[in-house]
Amino acid sequence: MKTQLTRREMLSGSVAAAALAFTEFPWSTFGLEPPAPNETVIPFLDIQPPGKMLRWQQLTDWITPSDQIFAVSHYGTPKMDLANWRLEISGLVRQSKFFTLDTIKKRPRKTVIATLECSGNGSNPTFMGAIGNTRWTGTPLAGLLQDCGLQKRGIEVVFFGADEKVEKIRDKDYPQNFARSLALKDALRDDVLLAYEMNGEPLTTDHGAPLRLIVPGWFGIAWIKWLARIEVLDRRYMSKYMAREYVTIRGEERDGKTIWRETSVGPIDVKSITARVVRRKDGSHRVSGAAWTDGTPLQKVELQIDDGAWRPAELDRRQQSKYGWTFWSYAWKNATPGEHSLVSRAIDTEGRVQPSSDDPAIKLKRTYWEANQQYPRKIKI
Repeated sequence: MKTQLTRREMLSGSVAAAALAFTEFPWSTFGLEPPAPNETVIPFLDIQPPGKMLRWQQLTDWITPSDQIFAVSHYGTPKMDLANWRLEISGLVRQSKFFTLDTIKKRPRKTVIATLECSGNGSNPTFMGAIGNTRWTGTPLAGLLQDCGLQKRGIEVVFFGADEKVEKIRDKDYPQNFARSLALKDALRDDVLLAYEMNGEPLTTDHGAPLRLIVPGWFGIAWIKWLARIEVLDRRYMSKYMAREYVTIRGEERDGKTIWRETSVGPIDVKSITARVVRRKDGSHRVSGAAWTDGTPLQKVELQIDDGAWRPAELDRRQQSKYGWTFWSYAWKNATPGEHSLVSRAIDTEGRVQPSSDDPAIKLKRTYWEANQQYPRKIKI
């Protein structure tokens, strides 16, 4: 199976092949609360396609194994000369510097647990597993920037990967490295890392070795892989993947008119999913899933069954991280035979609610990025 997928490949797939892959994992390996020997997992009627994505019913742990984490590239995987690799920091700094990997590893070490989510995750029923909860280790970016001496004019920090491609811009060809930027105040957060380890092991090539940017609470598009250069600017950086792609178009109805906005994809939206349903020996059912935010504390998760009232789920607080996902469960009693629809919604402490697909906040969204609508799951009892 490929370890590096294009977006086209990740958005396509075979349901039949998915069903085959689904049968290869024993129920006893499930995470969340595993089913007891006398309990039965009820399969969902909607099945994910094959590919290097998380399969929710086969979730094994709060920390997602590295080999189950999706990988996306836009300019392909670069050939890295690891022996001679150096990271450049330049631009509006008092002293431009180069750092080897050994030099970076000798700097203060920090580990952050953060949910990595593709900004297209949830954009359609066959693309629901581009996510994982992962342990990242590296050194804080802020220290390197401050050691180079930030100039007062600097407001933006741009991160360039080693991956490159020729892009046509206004009818002319320009060689481009894949790049994204952060406002300086975001780049100086103490939890933004230059990471060289993932789940306690050195980064693999498909996940950005030797060094990648980690921006907890932001969609994966901001987590630049194969870092080669960091530049401080005095103006906004507007590349293809900041100004033209990964731009969300939303409409708002106001006074009989529709107002359209374009915004760059950035922080993660409040979101949840129903991951598994288990029939217990007494005939009741346990519904469980996961919820995540941009770092804003999760207030609650609610479950709706067959268009009924919203019911409070129980949050599992045993394993927590500011930027990691939270497991939840609900005890479902007196379920009747037949098909049922289950949908969850997450709500954070700022009152932001995961919206339904017809909510005014997303009803007129025209792009597939930032798809955090409630996602109904179908089962048959």
